[in-house]
Amino acid sequence: MEYRRMGKSGLKLSALSLGSWLTFGKQISDNTAKELMAIAYDHGVNFFDNAEIYAKGESERVMGRILKELSWPRDSYCVSSKAFFGKGGELPTQKGLHRKHLREACDEALQRLQADYLDLYFCHRPDKETPVEETVWTMNQLIQSGKVLYWGTSQWSAQEIMEAHLVARQHHLIGPVVEQPQYNMFYRDRMEKEYLRLFETVGLGTTIWSPLASGVLSGKYNEGMPAGTRLGMEGLDWLKEAALTEERIEKTRKLSSIASRLEISMSRLAIAWCLKNPNVSTVILGASKTAHLLENLKALNDQEKLNGDVMAEIDSILDNRPVLPNF
Repeated sequence: MEYRRMGKSGLKLSALSLGSWLTFGKQISDNTAKELMAIAYDHGVNFFDNAEIYAKGESERVMGRILKELSWPRDSYCVSSKAFFGKGGELPTQKGLHRKHLREACDEALQRLQADYLDLYFCHRPDKETPVEETVWTMNQLIQSGKVLYWGTSQWSAQEIMEAHLVARQHHLIGPVVEQPQYNMFYRDRMEKEYLRLFETVGLGTTIWSPLASGVLSGKYNEGMPAGTRLGMEGLDWLKEAALTEERIEKTRKLSSIASRLEISMSRLAIAWCLKNPNVSTVILGASKTAHLLENLKALNDQEKLNGDVMAEIDSILDNRPVLPNF
């Protein structure tokens, strides 16, 4: 396993990590979840990602039970939670980034995960109705109380992240050190353009999600909709509509020819492509089957196959490389 510093922090995360969105507590059995975590850990994975909203809290309960059963040394892995959406409640006190919800959500996540502290705690979305000062102060207090070690953001704009840093600097508080953005061959602008100055100035770390673009970049949709896939799950029509476009499928078909030439799977090509970005601290993998996880973990050793010529060929197919300003 390769380990990368989380931005300018001293924490080193495994370049590949394991997430639980749509799988733990929902799509897969607890036994399968346990097998996936054990395989990941045995291959050097040290970061396991979760959130309060995943399966309305059940994902964290499943992970907590597994962590207790496996009894790994607590200093050998990192676990995260995220707050904003709540567990599905609609009352104004049950969601958001205000002090009440952040503190209660943190305590509840610790109970579900059966943990004494969270290594990473993310603000899952920006909150337009809560002053950023309140959020920064609350996250700083959670760190000072020992319940959280590092805090970050997810799907925040560069401006919103910088506003949080300015508040932290003004009041000598701890600012966000990591962002969890979507990043894959089809979704590039934030990581390759918008956040560039943040990587240079505040040393932002990133735990990127959806490296396979909701499975499209695995190539499994190249010839139609197979049964039992994530995009076929009930309630995910919105994700299917956004991810499964004819343009993306056609590009994936062309990319698959490159993967075949390199003698790797399309999934490994897509994950290795993400790893080639030096501003990626870790790529969060999602898996519902042990065979898929074992295959995708091999992407770590595929990076060297993606030389300059191969990366240029991929860019020519994607035709979406962000245009950077001339300054």
